Amino acid sequence: MEKKKTYDEAYSQLEILTEEIKNGEIPLDLLTKKIKEAKTLIGFCQTSLGKIEDDVNDVLHNC
Repeated sequence: MEKKKTYDEAYSQLEILTEEIKNGEIPLDLLTKKIKEAKTLIGFCQTSLGKIEDDVNDVLHNC
């Protein structure tokens, strides 16, 4: 069974990937694949942050 990814893990992967892209460390043949991977990680992070925001708002409104 695959371990569920956390926000911190996804963000860390995204930081590494972004630096590799920015520094030209990724061969052109893999660039499209890596950009798609980055897009997936961004979506995951956005969704995670949205859920966290909703949870925090629920807690704050129920105090």
